[in-house]
Amino acid sequence: MSIFNKTDEILLHLRGYKKMDERLNHAPCGYISITHEGIVRDVNQTFLDKMGYKHEDLVEKHFESIMSTANKLIFHSYFYPFINLNGHVEELFINLKDNTGQSIPHILNGRRFVHEGEEVIDCVLVQMGKRIDYELELRTAKKQIEEAYWEKDQAHAKLKQIHKEIEHKQKELMNMNSILVELSTTDKLTGLRNRRFFQEKLEEHIIQFSTTSEPFSLLIIDIDHFKQVNDTWGHQTGDDVLENLASILQLHSRADDIVARYGGEEFVLILPHVGVTDSKIIAERLRHAVAHASWKTGNLTVSIGIATMDSNDSDVTLLKKADEALYFAKEHGRNRVIHCIDMNE
Repeated sequence: MSIFNKTDEILLHLRGYKKMDERLNHAPCGYISITHEGIVRDVNQTFLDKMGYKHEDLVEKHFESIMSTANKLIFHSYFYPFINLNGHVEELFINLKDNTGQSIPHILNGRRFVHEGEEVIDCVLVQMGKRIDYELELRTAKKQIEEAYWEKDQAHAKLKQIHKEIEHKQKELMNMNSILVELSTTDKLTGLRNRRFFQEKLEEHIIQFSTTSEPFSLLIIDIDHFKQVNDTWGHQTGDDVLENLASILQLHSRADDIVARYGGEEFVLILPHVGVTDSKIIAERLRHAVAHASWKTGNLTVSIGIATMDSNDSDVTLLKKADEALYFAKEHGRNRVIHCIDMNE
């Protein structure tokens, strides 16, 4: 049994008390209880102390108030779907901001309960700061090895011990890194970059635009009638379609384009240095390549919505414009490309 499952059992036992049990309040890990809407109902002293908050700073506030935009997306695209489906989430890697605004990495375990008639989600949070400590200890140990080579013969025993310590610390570091790999920047099914990576790159391009005004465009691509593919051919064939579409998008993209899976049957592209006119040409090329590819399911098409960055846009508004253009394309026959500026024509 992992430490996270053991913690779940402790929380199941301790939630029976009206007032937070002293052991839970000062447990060696953070604890937060939130509603299904994300409102913090309770938090233990350990989390408050480690993050520099007071009780009133968090209770009755939204949990997402201490998250960055990228981590809010992770929370909505991973945490809530798993809670709704399974009733629990295990080993979610997420960054939370402390009272100074610094991003602190955590591993989160969550489980849904009904407490006094209200549905709540109990979350256990373990800081990942130990990982940095292990890296520093590893570097120190290696330096000690280099110095030991210059010592007399009697240092040989000490040297062997240091080697053992290094091997032990490397194993610990690899175990902790495996958690990060699980939530890395690659979508497991398609091999494309995932939504988290896309969101970070979108923010980088917006920052660059604010200083250079160099245009870039955003494409949202959605498979037409994808539900029928799954219903008719099964989910394995649906997965094959997603993988093949990912290959087509990569094949027809430039080296500096960002191609990512946004979620479900939706894909996104960031096209650096591309304005309105060229974005339409590129999108049409992609649409044509998909429509004329060979598919096990027969004909397959995509609809594409486009938005080009301007000085009034943020990541939220740019995504909204592209999504509205995609919806417009769907509503007007599918298998078409629509730029948001053409919707009013």
